[in-house]
Amino acid sequence: MNTKVTLAGVELKNPVMTASGTFGSGAEYGEMVDLNNLGAVVTKGVANVPWPGNPTPRIAETWGGMLNAIGLQNPGIDVFIERDIPFLRQYETKIIVNVCGKTAEDYVDVVERLSDQPVDLLEINISCPNVKEGGIAFGQDPKAVEAITREVKKHAKQPVIMKLSPNVTDITVMAKAAEAGGADALSLINTLTGMKIDIHKRTFALANKTGGMSGPAVKPVAVRMVYQVAQAVKLPIIGMGGIMNADDAIEFILAGATAVSVGTANFHDPYATEKVVKGIEEYMEKYQIEDISSLIGAVR
Repeated sequence: MNTKVTLAGVELKNPVMTASGTFGSGAEYGEMVDLNNLGAVVTKGVANVPWPGNPTPRIAETWGGMLNAIGLQNPGIDVFIERDIPFLRQYETKIIVNVCGKTAEDYVDVVERLSDQPVDLLEINISCPNVKEGGIAFGQDPKAVEAITREVKKHAKQPVIMKLSPNVTDITVMAKAAEAGGADALSLINTLTGMKIDIHKRTFALANKTGGMSGPAVKPVAVRMVYQVAQAVKLPIIGMGGIMNADDAIEFILAGATAVSVGTANFHDPYATEKVVKGIEEYMEKYQIEDISSLIGAVR
């Protein structure tokens, strides 16, 4: 039984990885989860300088999910290279670094710093607000998606995954723009924009007013978008959005995802990723599937 998948020329032992921002950079879960069992670990977003993040409160539970407005708090690329990469290199799992920035120069700075580091792929978070364009996310303008993809590709030594925002009219337009810019793979979806109001305090549950919604409630939207993008471009896709178990993961794979990222489920169950790996293997045994690649995009 073969669970290996190839993502932009990089072979993963299985299609299961962590979703950025839900697993730190591995150390937080390392005592509970054997990272050797995962196809890849996707790190928390890394910027060229430390980011303090948003004011608190910045997490709120919702029905079937959660809202977060962490604001991509991170210690910056220097600490990441010194502390996090050596930790992850202890394991036989692939390392995917999530890169964030507020200008094209910010992204390029991080990508160049990672060019000689032992990491396998770069995931570019284009849901970041583009400060030069008045705060609109890079990922909400197809011209900006193509431009930032092309710029990052000029400087990247590792394959580039563009992480798409679902907060757009037509996700396939953004996917095609990333493909035109030279992306090697796509991740989708990032969080949906949401809001929660505390009726007793009569104020917003998040200090930021809005936040990114994730969890089981977003999964049908995410599956639909993965399916649409799989039909629209020729790039491999990492599917994510509300994956809680192996059944959810397989749904994304059937829709066209080569790999899957488990995010919010990690907060509910620290062992979620390993359970998804095991569940996929059990599914393949049950239906006598020899190679997981035969499942990718099997539903048309």
